[in-house]
Amino acid sequence: MYHLSPSQAQEIVDKMMKDIPYNINIMNEQGIIIGSGNLKRVGTVHQGAVEALSTGKLVEVWTDGKSAKKGTNEPIVIDHKRVGVIGITGDPDEVRPFCNIVKTVVTLLIEQGAALKSLEHEANRKKAFLELLLSHRGAYSQRFRREAQQYNIDLMLKTVVLCIRNLKKEQEKSKLYLLFPSFLLDEDTHLLIVQNNDDLDKLIKHLTENHKDVLISKGKSEANIADSYYQAKSALNVAHALKLPTQVVSYEEVNFLVKLSHTNLTGNHNAVSKLEDTLDGMETLRSFINHNCSVSLTAAELNIHRNTLQYRLKRIHSLTGKDPRNVLDLFELIFGLLSLYK
Repeated sequence: MYHLSPSQAQEIVDKMMKDIPYNINIMNEQGIIIGSGNLKRVGTVHQGAVEALSTGKLVEVWTDGKSAKKGTNEPIVIDHKRVGVIGITGDPDEVRPFCNIVKTVVTLLIEQGAALKSLEHEANRKKAFLELLLSHRGAYSQRFRREAQQYNIDLMLKTVVLCIRNLKKEQEKSKLYLLFPSFLLDEDTHLLIVQNNDDLDKLIKHLTENHKDVLISKGKSEANIADSYYQAKSALNVAHALKLPTQVVSYEEVNFLVKLSHTNLTGNHNAVSKLEDTLDGMETLRSFINHNCSVSLTAAELNIHRNTLQYRLKRIHSLTGKDPRNVLDLFELIFGLLSLYK
């Protein structure tokens, strides 16, 4: 139902009467005044409005009476429904043009409000569907398959889920939305559902060649979309934990690390968290890992002297109790990083 709230109606009246030298009344679908230059009339029934709503036509009053004053009463009609009335007090020949102006403003605001509610409803509906889709296990019901078709998803096909982060260009996002079923996971991460392997390879190549900051995590081709989503999300967590120097991380490539991150090991494997409050501890550790413990390559990437790097590595050892230059200790530090992002 199209609707204008009393607060909106009064705000419109107050603004319009700054430029229009006549009293304005806005009535709802029952003919009750919900906004007026004469606040004493708010909440009362306007007889001219009742007639306008009944006939669907402009009602003009040419003489003042006990129950009505001179003026025009124009019904607001949206989608063939009478949703309210605009009334302006004064000689009909003088106020008629103003009545049309106010009616146009009110109509646009009502339609805009309805459109926003529709978008909000669709967004909530899409969010609810996504939550069900990503938590569903087992066979899909016919009803669920029909609902998925509304988003161009065929639940009978195997699916690869992509999690895409740091895609900044709005035009690029719009193209993706048109080509693939997509959902917003958070402010900077989109989920894409790809059901054609040829499309998948072309898409990844296009994104990585044209967007240097984009990060893509990829699940395996699965009959159950929730399975591929879990894989893509887990791969993304690994990429963030270790700051992997790649634009594309596949679950198949990091599945051991994913499983490792969820292993319930004994001991103080959260020692890495002590590096979070340091200025450069995390950055140094990740760079050291990604350069296979090469002091020269790590120092070059961090743009520091080799002696400075050695000092930082000793500092990491001091804070965590684990020496990153020792392969077994480094393994524990890697596990600690993964545990922070699982």
